[in-house]
Amino acid sequence: MTAEAIVRAPRLRPQRDSRPLEVGGRSDAPLLLRFTAFAIFFFPSSMIIEPLGAVGTVPIMLSCVLFLAWLASWLWGLHDPLPLRHPGRLAGAVFAFGILASYVSLYGGWVGQASVEGLAAADRWVVVVVASLGLILCIGDAVNTRDEVLSIARWLIAGGFFSSLVGVVQFVFQINPMEWVQAAMPGFTYNGGDDAFQARGNLVRVSGSTFHAIEFAVTSAMLLPLSMWRAIYDTRGLRWLHWLQALLFGAAVIMTVSRSGVLGVVVALAVSLPFMPRLVRRWMVVIVPILVIAAFAIVPGFVGTLTGALTADSSDPSIANRLNNYPRIEVMLDQRPLFGTGPGTYDTSNLVYVLDNQFLTSAVTTGYVGLICVAFYLLAPAIMTIVAARHTTDPGMKALAGALAGGLAAAAAGSIAFDSLSFPVFTLTYPLLVALAGGVWKICKAETGVPGLRSVPFERGA
Repeated sequence: MTAEAIVRAPRLRPQRDSRPLEVGGRSDAPLLLRFTAFAIFFFPSSMIIEPLGAVGTVPIMLSCVLFLAWLASWLWGLHDPLPLRHPGRLAGAVFAFGILASYVSLYGGWVGQASVEGLAAADRWVVVVVASLGLILCIGDAVNTRDEVLSIARWLIAGGFFSSLVGVVQFVFQINPMEWVQAAMPGFTYNGGDDAFQARGNLVRVSGSTFHAIEFAVTSAMLLPLSMWRAIYDTRGLRWLHWLQALLFGAAVIMTVSRSGVLGVVVALAVSLPFMPRLVRRWMVVIVPILVIAAFAIVPGFVGTLTGALTADSSDPSIANRLNNYPRIEVMLDQRPLFGTGPGTYDTSNLVYVLDNQFLTSAVTTGYVGLICVAFYLLAPAIMTIVAARHTTDPGMKALAGALAGGLAAAAAGSIAFDSLSFPVFTLTYPLLVALAGGVWKICKAETGVPGLRSVPFERGA
């Protein structure tokens, strides 16, 4: 597969067909892009190629290959990326600027003397930025039709579905199938960091194929609206299986008993449902209460554990720890206000110091400059995809844009409750959704010709 094939960009012709969208054709995105989407969830992020360190995972390496392919294709004149503007590019560029500004400050000694471990952690963050840009730029440029969006979504949802099945096995049988995947990866070294089981109240919550239960819950919430859209409009495959995938993404909240997961699902549905077909909205009003009641009835202790988690006050150890960290964060910001201590340099070896809030973590490690950039990265794509959903007149495209906006909004909301960009599956799933949203942005502009999209300032993105 050539770099040109990966980032091909056929000329789009405006279409004004307002018939309901049904997709299921054979116009698939390049295999490398689809496989990378699946690999994010399938290959354990705890398995690394040892000389490369923590960034030597299969998903990160594939994402970096995409960035190099995109860059080589541009430099060799195989494609012209300049006309393919979309808001995701701007968000990725702003994110990279915030991280790299702090990185340069760290190496320049402007934020104090850095340890060898701190410099190594900062180097890893630069690789993560490259991987994120690889997904945003390569997939964002390559996805130019509705079928290509769906082909990537299928593989991404399949990866998330695999994680959900792993979570079900963990929750029901208390065994971890990811150990079997790890054993089948010769040449890779176990690097640790994953935590398949954690106790909460009377239940044991699970993490699927991700690092932690919270990451499992939030990434599942991010994929829930997209899986619902796929179940409605995808004519390829079994409809019942598509809805089962969506159901298991929602069930992740049960298997994780996560406040962040509950928040993510609520935000995802609140953003995406208004753009779904009317019949789907009516059925959701009926189905959601039934599923909640069934969860309470089937899982012993779920009611008390989840209620206790959602109604906890400052006496709860998790919340108390977050509140106790605020004075220390204020002191650290006063010492290094602009660029922080350096990306990845915050010490979390002591669990008492874990901030459980990506915006606070960004403020401490990258300063106010990095905080603004990360906030833009996590908020702007959702807002601009909502703009696209509101302006397109095609019901299927409206639902697709709304589904992606819901997933992006769930990511932003979840980042308030845990340090999301410190978790490898979330860190790659989010830019992939940003890339798909960028592709949808371009399609909405080309197919609807709505003047409102042309007047949005982010059209002239990076």
